[in-house]
Amino acid sequence: MMLFTLPAFAQDASTSSNVAPPEQSGPAYATLADLLENETSRQRLIEELRSLAETTTPGKRALPAEAPSAGAVAEQAPSDQRPEQVSLARRLAVMTSSIAGDIGGQFAALTAALGGLFAPQANAGPGIDTAAVLNATINLGLVIIATFVAFFILRRLGHPLFSRISQWSRAGEGRSALLRLIGAVAIAALIDVLIVVLAYVGGNLIATFAIGASGSLSTQASLFLNAFLIIELIKATIRMLFSSHYQGLRLVPIAADEARRWNRWLATLTGLVGYGMLVLVPIVNFNLSAALGQGIGLVIMLLAFIYATLMVLKNRTKVRAALEAKAEQATMGPSRVALRLLGKLWHLLAIGYFLIVLLVSIVRPEDALPSVAAATLQTLIIAGLGLLLSGVLTQLIGRRITLSDDLRRKLPKLETRLNAYIPTFLKVIRAIILIAVTLLVLNAWGVFDLAAWYATEAGRGTVSKLINVIIILAVACVLWVALASLIEHRLNPETGTGEPTARARTLLSLFRNALAIALITLTAMIVLAEIGINIGPLIAGAGVLGLAIGFGAQKLVQDIITGVFIQVENAMNTGDVVTVGGITGTAERLSIRSVGIRDLAGTYHIVPFSSVDTVSNYMREFGNHVGEYGIAYRESIDDAIAQLELAFEDLKASEGHGNKLLAPLTVAGVVALANSSVNIRVVIKTTPGAQWEVGRAYNRLVKLRFDAAGIEIPFPHTTLYFGEDKEGGAPPANIRLVEERRQAVDARPEADNSGDNAAPPVYQVSDPSHRKPDSDDVDEPQER
Repeated sequence: MMLFTLPAFAQDASTSSNVAPPEQSGPAYATLADLLENETSRQRLIEELRSLAETTTPGKRALPAEAPSAGAVAEQAPSDQRPEQVSLARRLAVMTSSIAGDIGGQFAALTAALGGLFAPQANAGPGIDTAAVLNATINLGLVIIATFVAFFILRRLGHPLFSRISQWSRAGEGRSALLRLIGAVAIAALIDVLIVVLAYVGGNLIATFAIGASGSLSTQASLFLNAFLIIELIKATIRMLFSSHYQGLRLVPIAADEARRWNRWLATLTGLVGYGMLVLVPIVNFNLSAALGQGIGLVIMLLAFIYATLMVLKNRTKVRAALEAKAEQATMGPSRVALRLLGKLWHLLAIGYFLIVLLVSIVRPEDALPSVAAATLQTLIIAGLGLLLSGVLTQLIGRRITLSDDLRRKLPKLETRLNAYIPTFLKVIRAIILIAVTLLVLNAWGVFDLAAWYATEAGRGTVSKLINVIIILAVACVLWVALASLIEHRLNPETGTGEPTARARTLLSLFRNALAIALITLTAMIVLAEIGINIGPLIAGAGVLGLAIGFGAQKLVQDIITGVFIQVENAMNTGDVVTVGGITGTAERLSIRSVGIRDLAGTYHIVPFSSVDTVSNYMREFGNHVGEYGIAYRESIDDAIAQLELAFEDLKASEGHGNKLLAPLTVAGVVALANSSVNIRVVIKTTPGAQWEVGRAYNRLVKLRFDAAGIEIPFPHTTLYFGEDKEGGAPPANIRLVEERRQAVDARPEADNSGDNAAPPVYQVSDPSHRKPDSDDVDEPQER
């Protein structure tokens, strides 16, 4: 700031000091106009200028007439070096020497003025009129006292009103808290400004009609009243930020003791500089001596600089801790880094600012100090409005959005999606606010001319492109939220349209993915075209790349094409039980390239569509349970069919399976005369996917019915063949069912049972029907 501000002020001062007075340049301008108006004289002038150009010594070019810089004014270079070619170090050295000379000169002038004030020379004219000075001082003191008394009385009368507004502000909760605070502070500020204006008017009336000559306002009183109006309005602004008595009217969220300390410091600093430079210095300049006034102004600025520096150093740690705590709460990475850096360097920046104000007041006290004060006020207002706008947006849309129960039921993902977009939206808005505040602050200090930049074609184009890009992104986000919410509305079974079909779920899910890809691609292309990037080569390159991918990845292309036709033909949907590529299971995920299948063992298979020749879908319209039940050859087929129908009636009457039957039982009849059974086939028509559980339940009921009716369900038998002798007779086969019994275990000694001569166990036939067969029990061999 010192490098930019001070040379500019010095250059303006030197330029203004070298401009010729209008009365001296007027005749020259008239003569030159007459000379150029005459054609002959104009031609002669051109020839003379050309001859001078030809006779100019090489290497000694005539320099353009321009205003010398501060360094050139202070010290003329002996060589032919231009002023703008002087090094930065030398210019800073010359500028520092000039500032030190100004400070020394002002102190010398102050000393001389103080010495000559009380010891005037004989030829210096009349001395100070002590009576007039005393009378003017008393009148000015009375005006000051009366104005401040009126101001304090009005502030006291407004105390109840301020208390009520503060209580109303503190009653706000949630999103209304900040809005109430802003409204309360605005109302209190209007009342505060009204009090200052009334005190100003009262002081004018008192100074005009009650003090001094009636009906006239002295210059000293007018200086004080004008300064009072300006300074108290600045203090009113400070009270908006650091209200020490009313917590509900304090914009800066700090404790009451800290607010009282900062309010007192800023008010004291404002009063010292304001009343000193706006009242005391002009009065001393006009009535006593200009040198004395400049010296007093220098002393005032030095005291203000020392006071401000001590206050900054005293609160360095507290402000750093507050900024670091604020950085921990920041959601944006750049904001967090900036706040931490500001916490480490804020005291150096503040002291540097006060030093610049001091140096500028020394170099150009007439016009530079008001300019710095105006730039400072603009900076505070711009930064305050930026922070206020950011805080209001955070309170309004920064919190979690809660939808109604009905809307949340119809659009279950809308609330989550909106709450995911809000932080990003706030980050973009805060970045825009930060850029705008930075540009306006630089414009206030004269570092960057915002109006001139915007007047150029590049400035207007940049702002227009930025606005267009923001609008494009906003429209894309709104379009995506609307279309995605509409798809979710169609997929939600609670929206009134009922449970969506598997085909609708699959196609809408694929459409949502394709929509996201298309929307992102189109938005990126439009944004690139808007910021000036030619997207023609990008589109051509994408086409060539797609063609190369098509040739190099034929399998992928085949996957996609086959997948598209499978979806168009509605061959399968998510949740269907299918057989694809030799794998049977439930289709859990279906994309444009592959299908994910979970088999009965729980294994997850990914089958690309290029390997799919046939799709077997078990979930289309209806399912059939086809059962074959075998009965013994000796059983009645009609009785068995009757029992099968009774089992179906039991199935139809069951609560868990009766609603899954779509048609009566179909008995196909006897389908096979097997080796040991007669097989009867039945068909049960069920809802899609229920054929397996219905079949299991029906098998159970058939077994129960057959058992109750005594119908034998045959199972494999084994026939034993004992062979034949040479005469063709079959030897008898004696079969006995025996059980082991140990006889006389209790009667025998224990030693007899444990030795080597223990008797072997005795086996007896437990079934008396098992006896040795006789000749009547053996069938005679039959003639073949």
